Amino acid sequence: MKNRIDHWLGAAAAAVCAAAGSLAGAGQAVADPADACPDVQVVFARGTFEPAGIGGTGRAFVDALRAKTPGKSVDVYAVNYPASLDFSTAADGVIDASNKVKATASACPNTLIVLGGFSQGAAVAAYITADAVPAGFALPSGLTGPMPPSVADHVAAVALFGKPSSGFLQMIYTGAPPITVGSRYADKTDDLCIPEDPVCSPTGHDQGAHGSYAARGLTDQAADYVVSRLGGRTAAQPIDQTGQR
Repeated sequence: MKNRIDHWLGAAAAAVCAAAGSLAGAGQAVADPADACPDVQVVFARGTFEPAGIGGTGRAFVDALRAKTPGKSVDVYAVNYPASLDFSTAADGVIDASNKVKATASACPNTLIVLGGFSQGAAVAAYITADAVPAGFALPSGLTGPMPPSVADHVAAVALFGKPSSGFLQMIYTGAPPITVGSRYADKTDDLCIPEDPVCSPTGHDQGAHGSYAARGLTDQAADYVVSRLGGRTAAQPIDQTGQR
């Protein structure tokens, strides 16, 4: 079973690349006060096997977001973690992403933060929004608990692509804590899952669907959602009879 899963994830990762063309610990991200604070700070975690950076789905999402927010500065932070088949190392991403979010909220209080992730990265992004440590689970070294509630006020939106279902997650990493978006973030989260995607959908059977979020326009759709959370409007939104979009 493991060999088959490894092979499948490798194929899924290849498809993605083709389609694209208080917490403390190792990898702590600290905002430099000397740097100008951006209008929007995207913190994005790539999927399994994608090379360092934000990955193909993340790049398509950020490109779409920048295109829809002319006049705004949009900075991007790639969550630093292995993104390997060892899902236990997703904790490294949780630590790094949390530190970046907290540092940005502290140093740049007027910056709007956007969390995002694809596949395993979507799990990372969702985990950092948790209200509390799941019952029965011990925190890994470097984690001291959920982000402070006040940080949620600085997060404008969360965009998740192909977040692993509970069944898929347990198949990959037995004993993994459930992935639940916290109550302070749930109403500003766009949790996108292609119905045929077996990673996020219990009824999905199309392995290629996992790498097609950009090709199917869902990264663009997520960017529209984020723009609406940023207080803006996109050209795709029709003007009604009052002249409002």
